[in-house]
Parts: sequence; C-alpha cells; structure tokens
Amino acid sequence: MPRRTPRNALYRPRTPRRFHGFLKTASLCVLITGLLSPLSPASAADAPSATQAAETRAVEAAAADHCGGQCSEILPPGQNGNATLAQILLNQAFGTQPAHAEDQLGPYANLATGHPALTDGTINSFFDESSFGVPAGQVASTVRPAGRTDVTIVRDKKRGVPHITGTTRYGTEFGAGYAAAQDRLWLMDLFRHVGRGELTSFAGGAPANQGLEQQFWRSAPYTEAELEAQIASAAAKSGERGQQALADVDAYVAGINAYIDTSDQARNFPGEYVLTGHKDAITNAGTIEHFRPADLVALASVIGSLFGSGGGGEVDNALSLLAAQEKYGVAAGTEVWESFRQRDDPEAVRTVRDGSFPYLPAPQNPQGRALPDAGSVTAQPLVYDRTGSAAAASGQPARAAVSTARRGMSNALVVSGDHTASGHPIAVFGPQTGYFAPQLLMLQEIQGPGLSARGASFAGLSMYVELGRGQDYAWSATTSGQDIIDTYAVELCQDDHHYLYRGTCVPMELVERKNAWKPTVADSTAAGSYTMRVWRTRYGPVEYRATVGGKKVAYTSLRSSFLHEADSIIGFQMLNDPDYVKGPQDFQRAVRHINYTFNWFYADSEHTAYYNSGDNPVRADGVDADFPVWARPEREWRDWDPAGNTAAYTPASAHPASADQDYYVSWNNKVARGYSTASWGTGSVHRGNLLDDRVRELVAQGGVTRASLVRAMADAGLTDLRAEDVLPELLKVIDTAPVTDPAAATAVDRLRAWLSAGGKRTETSAGAKKYAHADAIRVLDAWWPLLVRAEFEPGLGTGLYTAFTRNLPVDEAPSAAHGPTGGHAGSAFQYGWWSFVDKDLRAVLGETVRGPLARTYCGGGAVGACRGALLTTLKEAAGRTAAQVYPGDDACAAGDQWCADAIIHRTLGGIKHAPIAWQNRPTYQQVVEFPSHR
Repeated sequence: MPRRTPRNALYRPRTPRRFHGFLKTASLCVLITGLLSPLSPASAADAPSATQAAETRAVEAAAADHCGGQCSEILPPGQNGNATLAQILLNQAFGTQPAHAEDQLGPYANLATGHPALTDGTINSFFDESSFGVPAGQVASTVRPAGRTDVTIVRDKKRGVPHITGTTRYGTEFGAGYAAAQDRLWLMDLFRHVGRGELTSFAGGAPANQGLEQQFWRSAPYTEAELEAQIASAAAKSGERGQQALADVDAYVAGINAYIDTSDQARNFPGEYVLTGHKDAITNAGTIEHFRPADLVALASVIGSLFGSGGGGEVDNALSLLAAQEKYGVAAGTEVWESFRQRDDPEAVRTVRDGSFPYLPAPQNPQGRALPDAGSVTAQPLVYDRTGSAAAASGQPARAAVSTARRGMSNALVVSGDHTASGHPIAVFGPQTGYFAPQLLMLQEIQGPGLSARGASFAGLSMYVELGRGQDYAWSATTSGQDIIDTYAVELCQDDHHYLYRGTCVPMELVERKNAWKPTVADSTAAGSYTMRVWRTRYGPVEYRATVGGKKVAYTSLRSSFLHEADSIIGFQMLNDPDYVKGPQDFQRAVRHINYTFNWFYADSEHTAYYNSGDNPVRADGVDADFPVWARPEREWRDWDPAGNTAAYTPASAHPASADQDYYVSWNNKVARGYSTASWGTGSVHRGNLLDDRVRELVAQGGVTRASLVRAMADAGLTDLRAEDVLPELLKVIDTAPVTDPAAATAVDRLRAWLSAGGKRTETSAGAKKYAHADAIRVLDAWWPLLVRAEFEPGLGTGLYTAFTRNLPVDEAPSAAHGPTGGHAGSAFQYGWWSFVDKDLRAVLGETVRGPLARTYCGGGAVGACRGALLTTLKEAAGRTAAQVYPGDDACAAGDQWCADAIIHRTLGGIKHAPIAWQNRPTYQQVVEFPSHR
C-alpha cells in the first residue's frame, strides 16, 4: 500500500508560531518593507514609453481573433507563482496572498455549487474570457524585458496573465522566457533538478523530495551529454522547422536568464532561494544559476514521464498471470487472467466509436515470453550509501507529491455543430495535471511572427502554448496510455553486471547521482546523503532481477521516448502557427509530431477532430507486449537502433483518428475498438461513462450550448461513479429478498435515497463543508473495499486476488489517500474494480454480459450466497464511524468527511492555499465556441 502523501511535499514551512519568531527580528522587519514586490517586478529600464505602448496595442490588434468573446479558461490557484521572502513569511504567519496568487481558485471552486444555474451569460463568473489582447482600461503593467524594443509583456488587471507581443521571432520567444521566469522561476528551478536527480542537494532532504527525485531519475537517468544532445537531435529531423525550434529555445532561455539577472539586481527574486540557503536575504550573496537548453530537456523528461508515457507494468502482469495459472492451470488460468485484463472490452465506452484500430492484441501463439520463476523477482536497488538522516530512512521515502499526478488526468467533451444551438461546435476540455502551489501549468498569450496562441503551458517549456486556442481554433489533450514501454529480460553473463547483447557478453553502464543535504530554514531534515545508481543496458535501465527457467536475468524498461524528450517540440510549434493550422487535417498532421501518448481534440467554427499521438514501436511478430520478452534480436522492435533508440513506428493511419463525429468524450477511457492500452480497468464501468451518458443525452435533445455542456461536465465531476453505475446492481441483488436486519435495512434505505438524488458528493449549501447524504456516502466509502474482497477473494484465492490488486487498485474514492492518486488530489474513480463488480453481479443475476469474466465469483455464482456476502459487509460498513472511515491526516481531523475529500494544493514553494470542496475536473479548462473562421 502506498504511503500517505505529505501535503507539503517540496517546501516544508514552519508553523505560524515559528514565523512570528522570525518576524520579530529587525533584519526581517526591514525585509518586509523592502522585499514586497508587484506581480511582475521590473527595473525602470523595462518601462516602455507612450510611443512603445501604442505600438504594442497596434501589434496586438493585428492578431485575428475569431472567438467573439466565446472562449474562456480557468487555471487555479493563480497566475503568480513567484513570491518574495517577505510575501512567503506573511502568508505563513497571517495567510495573506501575493497579488494574483490565488484569484482563480474561488471561481474554479464555486462551479461545484453554481453550475446548476449556469447560463451562457454567467460562464465567466466561473471562468475568465480568453480573448486575444488586453482592453486599454485593463492593462496592469507593460514591460519591455531587458529594455528590448522588439517585444512587450502586457499583464491584465484581472488575473495578471502575460500577453507577449513581439515584432521579431527572437524577441517574442525572449519575452516568453522572461514571462515564464517572472511567474514560475522557483518551480522551473526545482524541476530542472528533479529531472537530473539532484533535488535533495538543491532543496533539502525531506522524504518527499527523496521520493520525487528517485521516481523520475530512475526512468530517465540521462548523462549531461545526453540532455544536451536531445534538442539538437530533435531539430535535425525537421529541416527549417527544426532550426527554428533551436533558435526559439535559445531566445527563450536568454529571456529566462535576463529575468534572473534583473530580479537579482532588484533583490526581488523568489524567497525560496533564501529559505533553502541559495541566497542571503541581507547581503544578497549567492547565485541563481542561469538556465541552459539542456535544462528544458530535464524538465521535459519529468513532464513526459508524468503525462505522456503509457506502458510498463509487464512484471506485475507476469506475476498475476503465474498466480492465475497456479490457481486454475495454464489454459484456464490464462482465460481468467485475460477476462480481468479486459484488453478490448466490448462494453467499454470509447472516444472514437467507429472503425477499428488494432494495436497490441493478444497474439494467438505468444513468442519469446520471459516469465519469472516463482519467488525470484526482486526490485533493482536504486539508493546506496545512505548517511545521516538518509540512513534512518526505512524502505521507500514518502511518496512525492507530484507523483500523484501521473494517474488520473484530463477530460474532454466536444460536440459537433450539427447538435448545437448555434450550429458551431462547442468544446469543454482540459488537462487534469493535479493541484499544486504554484501550479505546474501557467497561462500566457503569445503573438509574433509565426506565433499566435493563448492558453496554458508547462512552466519552463512555454516557448509555445501547449494547450489552448489559436486565432480560430482550439485544442486540448488527455492521456491515452497506449503502451510505448516494453520490459526485456536480458540474460546475465560473467556476473550480475554483464549481459548478452546479440550474442556477445557486454558490460552494463553505471550512471550515478550523489546527493547530500543539510538543514535549511525551509527544511529541517537533518544532514544526510545517498547515492542513486542505475544500471543501464541497450535495452533500457534495469528495474528488476529474477531467474527465468533457472537463468539469471535483469528485467529492463525500454521506452520509445527515451532519448527523445524534446521531439514533440515541432508538433507544438505547428499548433501555434496560424499559417500552418487552418483546419482539422492540419491539426492532425501537427499532433502526429508529438511522440508522447496523448488524445488530442480540436474544434473550430465548422469542424471537430481527434487524433491519438505517440511513437508506437512495431513489435516483432508474436510478441505479447503485456509481458516481459527475451532480449534477443528476433524479439526486438522492428528496425530498432539502440544507438539513438529509434525504431519503426506504426503509421498515422493505424492511430485512432476521427473528424466531425457527433460528439467526443474522453476521461482516460478506452480510445477505440481494438486499441489496447497499458491500463487495466477500461471495461463496462469507467468514469468516462459519466461523461458519455450526459453528452449523449444532450446530443439526442439537440440545441447544445456552452452552458449545458459545462453543466454536464460539472455534474459528472461531482458524481460518485460507484453510486451511479454499480450501486443499482448491488441493490438488485439485495432486493431479491426482504432485508430483515435493522442496521442493514437502514443502510440500504440511505443508499437508495442517495442514489435517487443522483449519487453526488455535494455540499448541503455553498460553503457548508458538509455533504448532503453524508451517511450514505460514508457507508459506501466503507463498504466498497469490504464488498470487493468478499465478492472475489473466496473464489480467486488470496494469492491471485492480491496479485490482481497490484495490477488494478480496488478503490479510488476522493478520500482514498491509499489509492493511486493519493488524498486531496481531486481526481478520482479512474482506477478501481467497478467493471469487475458490475459484470460479476450481472452474471449472478442471469443478465446478459458481453465480455464476461471467465468465472462467476460472488457467492460462488449463487444469488442467495452473494446477497448474504453483500449484506454482511454492508452491515459491517454501516457500523464503522466517520473517524474510522476518514482517519484524518495533517490537514484534516479524523471524521471530517468533507475535508477528507477536499482538494488541497500541494506546496512546491512557500505559498499555501485553503482547501476547496471536491470536484473531479480538469485543472486547466477551456470552454470554446468559435462563431467564425478565417
């Protein structure tokens, strides 16, 4: 079971009492008066003349905007992700917020209770209009970064979003880098160190910091030379666009460094640099290191690992298959395993509903499988030579906050103009990147030669808008999760660090990172150190050791995007180019250049479109990508070249794609018929059903509006999936006979009333911090893990049941800190045994089940016995107190149900924010409807 995620992951501020102590010192009293700064600190030389400001307005006006005021966006908590030392101290002592640090949090949170009455006219009470430019009366500041005359950064009064306008390409990208550093310098610095496995040396040895650097560096253990080479390598493939990308990166990095120099001179740099010992608040001694292009690759490796690298898990698959075969025999065990795996479940909701896109089906006669011998698998150690506070660590460090973002992200609702009131397509979509302070994403508008877009980008990678809108089109993405990672069994020779490569015994490559830390103001963790070691082979880094048929092997992880973290830059460049994207076909061609595993969605005034991106390697004939395979030439990816990790990839025609489907929905559900993803659980019940049911009903009624589509999204985002789609089957079984036990009868009545009311986790009133139907919610939260175990463990046996729970967690309720997303993370109901329970209960009831489980489990298939198991566990759940179901953590008292569900922004810097009520929706979200087209 994963350990509870600490709320303050990278930055651990003192209690308010401790900060009051700091504030009493004379030196910090001076700092409070001297270091408080506006959102966009700039030197006097940066201020433009009246003529320059007029020129800026003229350039902004030249950018065509076909949104007509019908494009909106939101990204909590706020645009300002940099805070001075004084602002951090005041926030921790008194709760005050820097300007624009959390002014998008309230509107975002209020949609949970405000959506039922939403109209097109009130959308911007919960979102912000995302038209191009800033009206003259709404300009908060105008900056010529570093005194340049070819770029201007204008920030609006309402949210402080940077609107970057350049007359040259270099100046535009320079401004983008400067604005990124203004808003996220500390966060960018953190993540370039995370990507290099050097976070603890930079920010302190807190357990979460250790977990973060270990998680990401293990999957991308690059040498510095490899980081430096990747942008040039990506550019070399793309001719003039590649050369332009190189120039854009250089200009962007120069802009970042110009801000570092400016803020250092003005002494208004982020206060975290003082609190972690990199700068002296009094003397200004110390340095903030300049950025280099290689830093962007390190950043990209983290983001790609979080959101765009589907696959892995082959060793766990092998272990559960072996457990199934041990339980049932080889043939029957394989059948049982495949029924739980649900590679292509016919009842699954799909984003692309027409056509078939076969990818990684189960081969009839698998070749080259390398299944481990029973009990032989051990994880490859990563950490060595612990000293000091690191030596006291037991097992794995606490799970890092950002690791929770990988699972559970993003949704999209896109409706064709054939079904809208206006006749124009409508989209409500965005990525769910988790809730952090400051946010991983940042907003911007960028206008310059070959660039015209507004939206969100990952901090430090914002040379282009990555998710947003152009002049007459908008786009967004969700994680698709198709498998681009394979596990190879490399046979060892000579010793544990040599292996057979194409018949020759060769040495593994050892890559090391040594980290040492000492206590800082921000992190009191005692001094310590450790070394991380990754053994690399041509088939990827070693993750496990085992024996296969008695032979010693190392299981390695080969990812198609390894050494190619920067390759997607060309696709994003195209999306920002108004001369390139003029329709859905251009959009699809652009996102083909993105090598990460995403679902991409598009809308303009006439068309909608979808495309699934990613470098999907072509496997050798007979290879089953769900399991480890022998590292032998005949089992390698087709045309694989280990020197650059390139291979033959499936063609664009094999990727799921579509245009002008009546509607699209995506919530990380199944992509298309025949298209296998690495994820378990894409079966008959998935959170994608919550969207599909609502949008399908809207489309059937016709006259869809922006407001009605937002309402559908918000309604789905407040609904308990288990209640809407599984509880009816549970009650059917229970209702086959009268319930005579008073406690069970009361619980059934409460659950039935909640279901009749919609099965939502909503407050009794705005700000009440108490749920309607609180007792029913408590009962279901307690009942679900009990009923799943009672339903399946007797039939599967403890060994196989446990193995399957490693493939797919049983539960992911909002309050389930033990689940794959962790507590207070917003995202919920993506990973769970919903489909297994649904299919099994329908089979017990004698109903038709397409793609059934290979066996019937509840009560051994007898309705009466199944009912008895359900009632027994229901009565046990009903008897559990709120304090038992919601045990409390560092943010919530035991028994506080609302707080247990609440979204809390995990601190990556010094500023904290108050919790908000749970809702299951994208972090950055757009609402768009274009009335016209170029």
